Amino acid sequence: MQELLSNLVFILERFTWASFLDIVLVTIVFAFILYLLRDTEAQTLLRGIFLIVILVTLLISLLDLPGFTWLVDTISPALIFAIPVVLAPEIRRGLERMGNVSSLSLFKRRSEKASENLELTLQAVTAAVLQLSQRRHGALIILRRKQFLDSYYKNGVLLDSIVTPQILMQIFYPNTPLHDGAVIIDENRIKAAACVMPLSSSGVLNATVDNSLGLRHRAALGISEVSDAIAVVVSEETGTISIAHRGRLIRRLDGDRLLNNMRAFMTSTKVLLQQKTWLSRFLSIFKRRKPEQKEEGDEILS
Repeated sequence: MQELLSNLVFILERFTWASFLDIVLVTIVFAFILYLLRDTEAQTLLRGIFLIVILVTLLISLLDLPGFTWLVDTISPALIFAIPVVLAPEIRRGLERMGNVSSLSLFKRRSEKASENLELTLQAVTAAVLQLSQRRHGALIILRRKQFLDSYYKNGVLLDSIVTPQILMQIFYPNTPLHDGAVIIDENRIKAAACVMPLSSSGVLNATVDNSLGLRHRAALGISEVSDAIAVVVSEETGTISIAHRGRLIRRLDGDRLLNNMRAFMTSTKVLLQQKTWLSRFLSIFKRRKPEQKEEGDEILS
């Protein structure tokens, strides 16, 4: 302890404006890395790594542990090379974000155009879902928000198609090659079809005796539990329309409620990203989301 205090006094006595600038630059670099990795699976992993590093550093500094110190000094170089390998997909996505000028929302015209395209996509999805519901054709449509879904659309059939009611209805027509599985919509385009989604293991669907809640609803809840995506489900048994988000299932929706729910879920993040400063974006990473409000007449399972 005495050695630690003496080291702190030694550092403070030699603290200059250059040292302050050095600390600020290092902070900016780490903040930028966290910003690029926001809403990804690596974000939680990175928090854990930072916490472990801080705890190990304090433990070595406060206590005389020669064996443990030798072990940490030996393993540390290997970890420095291992972390970039583990975070390689997220690092690549972050660099893609840097290269995508439109994602920075620097041009108002582009943001307005993106909002118009999003509205057209939501209306096309609503029109298709209503017709599928009337015909009792089962469907599962996933709309990506912020988190990437690369590992899920790669196990399906890549399409990269525009979003129209006719295409969605054709995909989910019974006994066609693509009707099983989910459709993933990414950046207002149909990214892939026949995708396999993770099944929910939370037991939410066990709270209801409705036999119409099958694998599609479990898959919708599953993808909403592991990501921030929105899942729209059409029951093949009853034609009931449901939407899943953040591990909650909102059932018995009509066209207006479906469109309003999708619009609220999809635009809430985009509005915040356009209005927040860079610093507030960074701080928002560590804030918990507020639960969405329930519309009158909707049945919510959570």
